[in-house]
Amino acid sequence: MAAEKTLKITLVKSKIGQIPKARATIEAMGLRKIGQTVELPDNGSTRGQIQKVRHMVKVEEA
Repeated sequence: MAAEKTLKITLVKSKIGQIPKARATIEAMGLRKIGQTVELPDNGSTRGQIQKVRHMVKVEEA
């Protein structure tokens, strides 16, 4: 059984001043503070979220 690939996503820019849709996407990903990192599955929905807020996050493969 192969382990699912995951992505490490780190918030590097503040949510303050961002459009409401971008803020909602960041919160839906589970990010609350600058520097916080979450691991999410590497699938289409996660990739779509990353694309919406790519200017605010740093992404690495885990």
